[in-house]
Amino acid sequence: MATDPTPPQRITPRQRLILFVLLGAGFMLSADFSILNVALPDVGAGVGLGLTGLPWIASAYALPAAGFTLLFGRLADLFGRRRLFLTGIVLLTAASLLGGFASNSGTLLTARALQGFATAMATPAALSLLTSTFTEGALRARVLGLNGALLSAGFTVGAMLGGTLVGLLSWRAAFFINVPVAVTILLLTPSLISESRVPDRVRTDLPGAVTVTGGLLAVIYAIIEKNVVAAVVGVVLLAAFWLIELRSPGPLAPVRILRRPTVKWGNFAGLTIFTMETAVIFQLTLYLQNVLGFSPLVSGLIFGVPGLAAVAAGVVSGRVIGRFGNRKVLVAAISVQGLSTIPLVFLGDSRVWLAVMIPVLFVSFFGHVSAIVGYTVTATSGLPNDEQGLATGLALMTQNVAITVGIPALSAIAATRSAELAGMHLALSVDAAATLAGAVLVWFGLRPREQHESAPGDGPAAEAGATVSAGAAQA
Repeated sequence: MATDPTPPQRITPRQRLILFVLLGAGFMLSADFSILNVALPDVGAGVGLGLTGLPWIASAYALPAAGFTLLFGRLADLFGRRRLFLTGIVLLTAASLLGGFASNSGTLLTARALQGFATAMATPAALSLLTSTFTEGALRARVLGLNGALLSAGFTVGAMLGGTLVGLLSWRAAFFINVPVAVTILLLTPSLISESRVPDRVRTDLPGAVTVTGGLLAVIYAIIEKNVVAAVVGVVLLAAFWLIELRSPGPLAPVRILRRPTVKWGNFAGLTIFTMETAVIFQLTLYLQNVLGFSPLVSGLIFGVPGLAAVAAGVVSGRVIGRFGNRKVLVAAISVQGLSTIPLVFLGDSRVWLAVMIPVLFVSFFGHVSAIVGYTVTATSGLPNDEQGLATGLALMTQNVAITVGIPALSAIAATRSAELAGMHLALSVDAAATLAGAVLVWFGLRPREQHESAPGDGPAAEAGATVSAGAAQA
């Protein structure tokens, strides 16, 4: 096993500032997704949006965030990661101002869609700037651990902050709070972070970009609206994308990268992790407000207390991955997430059940964030620098798609029961079973391969625990 000098394991003062900017941006973008979720009725009432239109406040954001992440991740590689990151933050600032001043539902939904586009631009660029700033190995695993902690904390704090701002001020404050943070990022980034891109720009794969973006949008829309025609169109477009990538001289997503076990099974793990946990949080939000009768503010605070475990998990899990390897940590964390859902199946209609729910959420959030870190490290391991934007784009696309489809999928399962509590029990049972099944598949999918076929550079990554095996990065 090769020995590595100690300096790469230390974070320099300049890198700390870069972390502050990029992790702060990730935290803000993560919070932006959830900040309105616990206060949808207030927001809808403020712009005249009826009950049936409320889900579109989230969906208008999630559709472009999921559909365009892969495209913008690749464009970041080709045209400059810092440039696309700054463009996304500028767009987020403008969209937040538009949403804060919205006087009707059309303007509000437009603002949320623009926020989704901004997220699709900024998040893969920020993550690829992180992975290209810190070399693959234990140090990158630690950094991605912090990133995972702050992403999860952003989601949790967004729920808390949304309820607090709406309760104390107005729903408009949930939009305006982004502006000073975004302006700070825009001021600091140019002097701290240098431009990063592929040295030799290749021609943009326009047919691939159109088919994958259209296919993802159609499939996600089909799941949200239960539209069969959209589902068929989406599948056809995604199949066309696959064929285009096989023949394109400059593919948007080279098929060879999709054949890597780390990329393939890392993203499958991400799909399982985010689909299932997002649905759990949504079901429990309905449980707290509709069954136990808590306000949005109190509901946000109830999620916020266990959210401390999420921060701890992000700090710890990167180090644990460096010691035990991401395969073991990833599968163990997914298993914890699935097993911790089982006690929630038995929640009743009395507030005394909070004594069960809150401790279980501590365990669940710890497992969830540990799994996020494991999947992010796995999905971006063993790849050259010029493919980091693509790898991070794939990982974030998986995350955004999962967040978007998890809620409607399990809500449809819950709707098969007439009583709300019984529907929640059924949905959570399916959630637990699917999560544990996903853990088993990931364990076998990431089993070690033959070392003689491994790609160059696998040794240090495996040595630091950032890849599953020496052969995990093979083409």
